[in-house]
Amino acid sequence: MIPTSTLSRPVKIGLRLTGVWPNSSVLFKLLWTSVMGTILIFQYHYILNHFSSDDLSNLIDGLSTTLPYSLLFFKLVVLWINNRVFIDILTTMSKDWREYSSMYAMIDKAVLSHRCSKLVIGIYATAVLLYSTASIDFRKNVDSDCRELLIKMELPFVFCESPVYEIIMFMQFIHLLAVALTISVIDALIVTLMLHIGGQIDIIHLQLDAICRKDGEYGLSTAVARSLISKHHKIIAFSDSIEKLFSNIALMQFLSNTMIMCCIGFLVVTTLGTTDGIRMLIKTFFFYIAMTMESFIFCFAGEYLSNKSKTVGDAAYESLWYVLKPQDGRILLLMIMRSQRRLTITAGKFMDLSLQGFTNSLKASASYISVLYAMY
Repeated sequence: MIPTSTLSRPVKIGLRLTGVWPNSSVLFKLLWTSVMGTILIFQYHYILNHFSSDDLSNLIDGLSTTLPYSLLFFKLVVLWINNRVFIDILTTMSKDWREYSSMYAMIDKAVLSHRCSKLVIGIYATAVLLYSTASIDFRKNVDSDCRELLIKMELPFVFCESPVYEIIMFMQFIHLLAVALTISVIDALIVTLMLHIGGQIDIIHLQLDAICRKDGEYGLSTAVARSLISKHHKIIAFSDSIEKLFSNIALMQFLSNTMIMCCIGFLVVTTLGTTDGIRMLIKTFFFYIAMTMESFIFCFAGEYLSNKSKTVGDAAYESLWYVLKPQDGRILLLMIMRSQRRLTITAGKFMDLSLQGFTNSLKASASYISVLYAMY
């Protein structure tokens, strides 16, 4: 089946249920705000109660789930505030599809976008299932007063006895699954936007190939020249809109995921060789993969956009601009000059997102693990 949009159906549904999609009901925003706010209060209350070096493992375990919750809430707030920018992005994508829906470059990128979206959502769903399976313990511990919850939090009531404990665990599982799927939808969204830009740049390459020889001379038709200028300008404006939407999110993502990967790695290292080693490995393996993939997606998106934008200048330079009429050649020379300023996504205007930044994040998290392990 030929796709009719770069955005896949699961991503659209997820954006509607979180109130990010244009004209979504305000009830979705109120529901997410109240639920996320309440749970974050209970989670940070747990962290404050266990904020001591004697209880470092529980503190780190609580941080590993609290930080993704906080980051998601921040993402939703930023997307809600910048809803006008998101509407402009969707409008541009819709116009592009109406104009170039029959071109192979658009269809190929849309198919790849749908597959990547399903892969990202599937990884997060698997991570939640394995994390929950390894965390749930329906047997009351002998050495403690109460069994542990799926999500570390300090509740204002007693939940240790059945069936209250089972009800709380079921509600936490549903909420954890909803949170994980929402995170995956936002990650799939930025992949979709990058692939859409890639399709538009591929169309510019095809238009540059449209330079042909007529009446013994090479020429650039007026229609092709106008289309090249307009398309290049739209790509730059589209990239600027993505930068406005995701710049602050990328900054918090970069800082938070470094700490999250550090926490998860610390839990694995400290439990290896113990009776809980296998359970902790199953619990955190896909969780670690999902968090690492989240950082990789943002950094790869910035790297992809930078490299792809430079290919516009390369394609224009490799075209036959030097045999065109002077007025036609100037158009391509201007495109070459504009493409020298590469497009990118920044982390809060501080640094460009790139694969080098991703490796630095992994190195930093590994260094923090060694520090925590020395304190343990």
